Amino acid sequence: MRTRASILVGLLWCLALLAVVVIGVLHVATLDLRVAKNYGDLIQAHYLALAGIEKAKALLYHEAKDRSTSGKSHSAELYDAPQQFRDVTLGRGQFRVFRQGRRDEGGKIVYGISDEESRLNLNYATTNELGKLYGITPEAIASIADYRDADHTVTPGGAEAADYAVLDPPYLPRDGPLQTTRELLMVRGIDRELFVGEDENQNGLLDPPEDDGNDSYPPDNRDGFLDAGWSGMVTVDSSVRNVSATGKERVNIQSADETSLTSVPGISSDLAKAIVAYRNENRLESLADLLDVTALSPQNQPPQQENRPANQPGLGESPAPQNAPSPNRPSSRSTGEKLISEDLFTDIADELTTESEQNQPGAVNINTAAPDVLACLPGIDRELAQAIVSYRQSSGFFQNIAWLLKVPGMNREIFKQIASRVSVRSETFRILSEGKVRSTGARKRLQVIVHVGPSSIETLSYREDL
Repeated sequence: MRTRASILVGLLWCLALLAVVVIGVLHVATLDLRVAKNYGDLIQAHYLALAGIEKAKALLYHEAKDRSTSGKSHSAELYDAPQQFRDVTLGRGQFRVFRQGRRDEGGKIVYGISDEESRLNLNYATTNELGKLYGITPEAIASIADYRDADHTVTPGGAEAADYAVLDPPYLPRDGPLQTTRELLMVRGIDRELFVGEDENQNGLLDPPEDDGNDSYPPDNRDGFLDAGWSGMVTVDSSVRNVSATGKERVNIQSADETSLTSVPGISSDLAKAIVAYRNENRLESLADLLDVTALSPQNQPPQQENRPANQPGLGESPAPQNAPSPNRPSSRSTGEKLISEDLFTDIADELTTESEQNQPGAVNINTAAPDVLACLPGIDRELAQAIVSYRQSSGFFQNIAWLLKVPGMNREIFKQIASRVSVRSETFRILSEGKVRSTGARKRLQVIVHVGPSSIETLSYREDL
C-alpha cells in the first residue's frame, strides 16, 4: 500500500508540474499574441495617421486650386475644419488632424492644419528681426548669423568653426541654411529654455505635465495655454510664389514697360506713362512709392524729337541709358497731382511687385501670423501687431498687402519697411495627424510639412516621434 501511495503522490506531483509548465507556456503564448496584436495595432494606427495626412494634402491642393480660380488670397477653410478632420472613421479605427490653438485663438485643440508662413523664418529673418525674439542676446544673434552664413568671418560676438571645435563633443557649424528649427539649439549662446518654453517634448501640444505648475517637469505657469517659446514662432520652411492670387506672374514696377503696366486692370495708358516717367527720376523701392507718382504737367513733358526709332541716337549722339532722366526734364515732380489713391492702390497691389525673384522665401502671412511674430517685423511694435490681428478679425482677411494701410497706426513709412517681408497667402503647411485603433486604444502620431505648388505637393519634413 505504501508503494502504491508513493507512486500516486509522485504522479500527482508530475501532473502538478506539468500543469504549471502548460500554464506557463500558455501565459507566454498569450503575451506573445498580445505583443504581436499590439504591434499590429500600432502599425494600423500608423497607417490611419497616414490616411489623415493624405486627406489633408488632397484638401490643401484642391483648396489652392479653388482659390486660384476665384482669385482669393486666403480662405482659412482648413485651419479649423472639424467636419473634415475630427475623428474620421476608417476601418477598425479613426484618425484626426489637429493642432494646439494659439493664445490669440483660445488655446484649445483645433481640428485643422497650420501654415509655416505664420512663423518667422530663421534662414531669412534679418538680425534686427531676430533681435525682437524675447530674451535673445546680441551674442546669440551674432552666432545665428555666423552659423547660417557661408563665410568663415566671425561677426563681433558671434562664433565660427574654431569656437565649436573646442566643445565636448566638437562639431562644425553648418555655414548654410538651418535644416530644422531644433538645429537652432546647436548654435552657441542659444538658451534651451527660451527655445522650448513649456513644450519640453516639442510636439506642439499642451500635454498634462506641461500644464500642472511645478508638480512635474517641465515647470509651467498652469494657465491652460501652451507657451512653446521660440519653437512656436519660428520655421525654416516658409516660401510663397511671387504671383497674384490668380497665379499670374506679377508685373515688376521697377522694370516693366508701359505695355506691361497697362495689362494690369486699373492702370490706364496715361498712368503707365506717368509711372515710367516718375521711375526715370525716382527709384521705386517699394510698392508704396506708387502713391507718390504725380501727373505729367506740360512743362514736364519731354520735347518733341525728330522721327526715328525709339532709343536710336541721332547723328553725333550717344545712346542714352535706359530709364536715365532726360536733361530737359526737371529733377523733381513732387508738385504735380498724385495719380494713385489708396483705393486704387489696394485694387492693383496684388498684380505688382518690386522683386525680381520668382519666390518669396521667408515671407510672413499677415492673415495668419500671431502678434508675437508680427512684432518681429521692421517698424512694427506690439501695439501695431495687435491692431493688425484685430483688423483681420473684425474686417476679414487682407486681400493684398496694401490693405495694411487701412489698419489704425499703420503708415506709408512702416509699410515700405515691411512690404517685401509679408504676404497674404500661404503655400507651406504643417499637418499633425493621429491614428487610433478603437478596440485597443493604440495610437500613432505623424507630422509632415508640405509645400503646395501649382501642380504638385512636396513633402519637406516628416516626424513620427511625437
